[in-house]
Amino acid sequence: MADAPLPCRRAHAVGTDAVPEWRAAFLAELAATSNVAASARHAGISPALAYQARRAEPGFYREWQEALCEGYDMLEMALLRRLREGEVKPAAGAKKGVRTFDNANALRLLAAHRESTARQRAVMENRDSDAILDAIDAKIEKMRERSLPALPAPGADTDQTDDQ
Repeated sequence: MADAPLPCRRAHAVGTDAVPEWRAAFLAELAATSNVAASARHAGISPALAYQARRAEPGFYREWQEALCEGYDMLEMALLRRLREGEVKPAAGAKKGVRTFDNANALRLLAAHRESTARQRAVMENRDSDAILDAIDAKIEKMRERSLPALPAPGADTDQTDDQ
């Protein structure tokens, strides 16, 4: 994040097959900062070039979105840490700071994630129930195979004796 920006690179024609050198540095900084202008500066390009590449190249667009998601995940983890551990703030006239907790923001964050957490749990439970149902079906099929004798094929003559 505090690294010096990479030297300016030659312009790269957007849409060509070659992957420009600036891309890895740009995406890494975007993941770290969630800031396009800072990421472009770090990569030695203009923000306009980054946006142009994003519009022109679906693969770069996906990588951009992944970097932003990673950045927001890191931001969320930092916020969660602050909300869980509190912040030490200097008290007026005191030699030591006082640990404070932002309960209002903690409750807002919990409310915002309640739905996504419930959705994720439902997906996990659904996977578990599908596995259970598959195992039950397999056991029932094995029981059928063991208990039922082989049935003759449809239309096969089941009468072994000839009455004529």
